[in-house]
Amino acid sequence: MKLRLASALAVVLVASAAVPAAAAPQDHELDLTLLATTDLHGNVASWDYFNDRPYSDRAGDSIGLASVASVVDDVRAQEGEDSVVVVDNGDAIQGTPLSYYYAVQEPVEQTGAVHPMAAAYDAIGYDAQVVGNHEFNYGLDTLDAYEGALDFPLLGANVLDVTTDEPALTPYTIVTKHVKGNKPVRVGILGLTTPGSAIWDKGNVEGRLEFEDMVESAKTWVPRVKAAGADVVVVLSHAGVGTSSYDESIAPAENPSDVIARTVPGIDVMVVGHTHQDRPSQIVTNEVTGEDVLLTQPYRWGSTVSRVDIDLTKVKGKWDVTSTEASAIRTKDYPQSQEILDLVADQHATTVDYVNQVVAQSTEELSAVTSRYEDTPIIDFIQKVQTDTVDAALEGTEYADLPVLSIAAPFSRTAVFPAGDVSVKDIAGLYVYDNTLHAVTMTGAQVKDYLEFSNRYFATVPAGTAFDPAVHTGANGTPDYNLDIIAGVNYTVDVAQPVGSRIGELTLADGTPLADDAEVVVAVNNYRRSGGGGFPHIAAAPLVYDEQKEIRQLLIDWAQAKGTIDPADFWQPSWELTVAGTPIG
Repeated sequence: MKLRLASALAVVLVASAAVPAAAAPQDHELDLTLLATTDLHGNVASWDYFNDRPYSDRAGDSIGLASVASVVDDVRAQEGEDSVVVVDNGDAIQGTPLSYYYAVQEPVEQTGAVHPMAAAYDAIGYDAQVVGNHEFNYGLDTLDAYEGALDFPLLGANVLDVTTDEPALTPYTIVTKHVKGNKPVRVGILGLTTPGSAIWDKGNVEGRLEFEDMVESAKTWVPRVKAAGADVVVVLSHAGVGTSSYDESIAPAENPSDVIARTVPGIDVMVVGHTHQDRPSQIVTNEVTGEDVLLTQPYRWGSTVSRVDIDLTKVKGKWDVTSTEASAIRTKDYPQSQEILDLVADQHATTVDYVNQVVAQSTEELSAVTSRYEDTPIIDFIQKVQTDTVDAALEGTEYADLPVLSIAAPFSRTAVFPAGDVSVKDIAGLYVYDNTLHAVTMTGAQVKDYLEFSNRYFATVPAGTAFDPAVHTGANGTPDYNLDIIAGVNYTVDVAQPVGSRIGELTLADGTPLADDAEVVVAVNNYRRSGGGGFPHIAAAPLVYDEQKEIRQLLIDWAQAKGTIDPADFWQPSWELTVAGTPIG
């Protein structure tokens, strides 16, 4: 049986314990080191573009590929370059103003410039990367330009071209390492990505790409990787462990990494991602072979690099993996590579200049800190822009006389518009996603169902008990961005009532009751309209507006046109939390 050594940080996912280190074979002849990152999300420098300063957090972590580069250089110096394989597990080109700027403001597919993330990965010398779900956010042209700039393969065995039913990306690659004094060892690297992109980026992929069940794809491709001569099989799985992390509506499963390890024989190491967890070592026993499979998940944004040490012995002239051991290298303990910083210096400076542009003056400070449990002007700023945009677009259509409602969520607890100058970075800090604006028609009954679903975000608070935001929000792990607030309709949320029975009577802004059969237009972002989050009715609702306008840019344009951000222009308190009818405030 192959031996899998788990670090002290390991979480054992099977009933049986890993074989103790003392049982390891002592005659191994070759050592390989796998270095892995995941979910870099546009971070090259350890820089906070929203606050215009070096990145910092409570853990003291560093982020970005510049720090990762120093880790890779150090391990290569220790172990020898011929003994080190470097991989990335996806979600590379979305997440910071840097990656946004070169996808939207100066798109690399139009300018011919090298994407800053591609430039940094290439300079470090990665061997392979799997496509993540966020690689599809900006459309396939941007993804093609990014892929074309890479010096290594971008993998995706379960991403299928609908016209051919064949992989649209390279399914796997074989990396051959010539360790001095040893027979070459061949590392097969297979790439799989979460099928959620079919929903989350429906507008970009529908009719062009399909996403096969990751487990079924692994069953097809792992044997092919072995047949191609791989001595070591590594699966890059841009998915987590468990059925769902963000979105219960995903089918096939969003996060089947553990299922793949348990049911598909022949895998030595899996790199896990997508869920932004810091889990350097986990063990799953394969049901077919009885052998343990090592799973490693580096922490997001380049805060850690997973190091997997792989021991091999020769069996009948062929290499066989006899043990693996994983640990996390924290990049905060390494300096940023000046080579990487210099490589993207101009693009970084351009981005800094962009986010610091002043677009308007705010008459007062507007904060999002309490937006998850009370109506706030800063969320109504989003609602106002979405409502006005859709309302104007529907003039002269059959929907012109329908009330327009708007959906927004509290994406960030730290977002704030300061009194005085409001910059691009302030607005980007409020609306952190690259969503576009859609609008659909719904009935009053559907709107109420939608709100009941949204407000499962709150834990039940017994009558007579004080509401505590620290305790009673985010029930069952529901993230803030899955608390949808609807403007244009007045309602109360009684958190003393059970989920599904919390919303009081709905009335329109003029006080008119919203009848169950009444038709309204609802402005909503493309992620939610495509089915993200599994909210009722919205994905099947008739689409009446989609001009591919990015919501963040609409907010910036509105602020620039007005010159002043004044709550008097948009704040219309419309919802309130209560406990048994008593407002929480």
